Amino acid sequence: MPVRSFDFLDLPFLSRYSQDVLSLYSARFLTRGNPLNTTALLSFLRPHRNLYTAIATENGDSLVGQIALTNEGTTARLVFLAPSAHLGTLALPLLDHLSKQAGEWGALYLLAEVDEDSPAFPLLRQAGFSMYAWQRAWKLPSPPAQTDFSAWRPAQETDWPAVQSLHGQIVPTLLHVIEELPRQASGLVCTGEGGLQAYTSLVTGPLGVWIQPLVPPDSTSFPLQLLALVRENARWRQRTVVVCVRSYQAWLEAPLAELGAEAGPRQAVMVKRLAKPVKDPQGVPAVEQVLGKARPAAPANRADGKK
Repeated sequence: MPVRSFDFLDLPFLSRYSQDVLSLYSARFLTRGNPLNTTALLSFLRPHRNLYTAIATENGDSLVGQIALTNEGTTARLVFLAPSAHLGTLALPLLDHLSKQAGEWGALYLLAEVDEDSPAFPLLRQAGFSMYAWQRAWKLPSPPAQTDFSAWRPAQETDWPAVQSLHGQIVPTLLHVIEELPRQASGLVCTGEGGLQAYTSLVTGPLGVWIQPLVPPDSTSFPLQLLALVRENARWRQRTVVVCVRSYQAWLEAPLAELGAEAGPRQAVMVKRLAKPVKDPQGVPAVEQVLGKARPAAPANRADGKK
């Protein structure tokens, strides 16, 4: 089955598939929109080292896929597959091709985010991906006219030791190699009399804002502080603002629901290790042993019927 790099002559395929795109990178999709819209198509004419697109064809059917390299360079992400109607036998060879390209970039891991009930979920598992967490995006309501003073500010180098400590307390140790912090201070911190109250990384785009927080379990003001953060950023008010809650911070879902936030579908967060296998089993990091045994969690039952 031919799988090759995408080129200029393949552009007609993209416009044809724009209504059947399977997004595998939620933050990018929410903040930038459909990766096959008219604006995004221009990026295919200006290829970059950190963005790669490939196409698989067989018996007149085609499947297009894309990966992106993160800023840190050790992790790549599956961006999309299209059209989802052609996943079938085309998905596995295309995913294998994209994985090899990510490895050639030097990435150690390839990540994907997919709804747990998506037909792509079992295909990703067949392609070597393991589920290591679940996540749900919560859409924040419009902030009230008056909110408490916001204690958020850009993170500085002097904040980074405290942020690293918070990261170590919340993110499971076995996942630190996958969900590592940037090497330099970035994102926002929320401070108070007791020091660091919360940290969040941001992904922003013309359509939305994706907030990925780290919050101590004993925090009581975090949801309200989020509304204050949105209110003080006027440029966010015309965009969709969501908070991504990972399974290791599931306690955040209850206060977000009380705040009036709208829950999205539950997604599997999946990873594929790209580094060469180690022959000595004693040298295999514990995280890889765990990921190799990972199994999908059963969707949580909710009283409102949502996953």
